[in-house]
Amino acid sequence: MILASTGQEAVQQAINALSLGSTYALLALGLAMVFSILGLVNFAHGELVTVAAYTMYLLNERDIGFAVQVPSAILAACVAAVLMERIAFRPLRGASFLTLLFSSFAISVIIQNLFLSIISPRQKGVRLPDLFNEALHVGPFTIGWLQVVTTATCLASLVVLTLFLRRSIQGLGMLAASQDFQVTRLMGIPANRVIATAFAISGALAGVAAIFILARRGTVEPAMGFIPVLKAFIASVIGGLGSLSGAVVGGFVLAAIEVGLDATLPNDVLPFRDAFALAIVVAILYFRPEGLLVRTAEIR
Repeated sequence: MILASTGQEAVQQAINALSLGSTYALLALGLAMVFSILGLVNFAHGELVTVAAYTMYLLNERDIGFAVQVPSAILAACVAAVLMERIAFRPLRGASFLTLLFSSFAISVIIQNLFLSIISPRQKGVRLPDLFNEALHVGPFTIGWLQVVTTATCLASLVVLTLFLRRSIQGLGMLAASQDFQVTRLMGIPANRVIATAFAISGALAGVAAIFILARRGTVEPAMGFIPVLKAFIASVIGGLGSLSGAVVGGFVLAAIEVGLDATLPNDVLPFRDAFALAIVVAILYFRPEGLLVRTAEIR
């Protein structure tokens, strides 16, 4: 009986990790997409989540249906990502890694302050469909519909992105640019189009992730994207910074670590969960400094 109970709990926690890992994977994949081409760790990526979430909030306030909110939020994040690249990063192309890194932090702070001054520094609630609060009972397991939708959407997004990268001319150009950007430019592939497409895809992935982050927390605030993108960066490092498949694997590994610690740590130690999680990440990187999946010349 004890073994059966332990087994059921392990499966339940695995389901929880799969859902959380799907969100991390979407964000980490967007970070890896840009880094693989430009060598830029875009910490303003979290603000794309915020843009999408506030888009849903503003439409929600006007009683516009959820079916319109979702594509509008994804489109808003997509447009914001392209504008971010065009206005902030394109003039700095060729600059040092530190210059680009500090620029991404500056953009993040600017966008946060815009939301602080234009909308409000306070959290704002967003009404979401009741489906996200309901659960599906399968035998002894309880699976929230939010977990089902999150995981299914993540897998569908990965399939669509993989098909785009492998089957389309634009996607193949992006893959080539991720391996050797300079040679790709010499072959006649337009650099601006490749980079803008990479940012647009990263924005779309951030918009999709924002929907599920918002569904989990139920509120929006100007700094809501910082922690998720920080964890997505950690996931990218675990998987191998710049590797697209590694970003996905890293997202699920980080989620498994966090959910496992939630289930096993005593209550008085639980507030230090993130510290334990980072210690495990450091241990992983000690043995695998390049990440779990090292980039190679093959399609990732």
